[in-house]
Amino acid sequence: MKALYGIGSYLKKSAVEASLMELVNFRVSQINQCAYCLDMHYKDARAKGESEQRLYGLSAWQEAPYYTDRERAAFAWAEAVTRCVVPDDVYQEAQKQFSDEELIDLTLAVTTINTFNRINLAFPNIHMVGTYQVGQFG
Repeated sequence: MKALYGIGSYLKKSAVEASLMELVNFRVSQINQCAYCLDMHYKDARAKGESEQRLYGLSAWQEAPYYTDRERAAFAWAEAVTRCVVPDDVYQEAQKQFSDEELIDLTLAVTTINTFNRINLAFPNIHMVGTYQVGQFG
């Protein structure tokens, strides 16, 4: 777990905005159906000023009008990396919206939340769903 927390510390310094990272973490956790991470990232996003509308609409981001092109590229990228299939058009759009360093950081964020999701799902007694407090893990 220390290694994963270390990656999280690195990503906090990323040029990719923290608000977008939070939305990506929430979206990947939706895909993986990780209730603990959904609870955590919903609470953290709200504490940082994210609207309920944008959080509620995230599972249908392609149809919702309130996401930027950069956010849409990040969501498509996160979904593709999570599903282990990155189509050329998703890669090309991600390259338009993110520098090489940002795209690597975004990929690292996606793979890290996937790992956290899988650990929480594999070991359901690690955390009690619904008990997360904003800022609990730094």
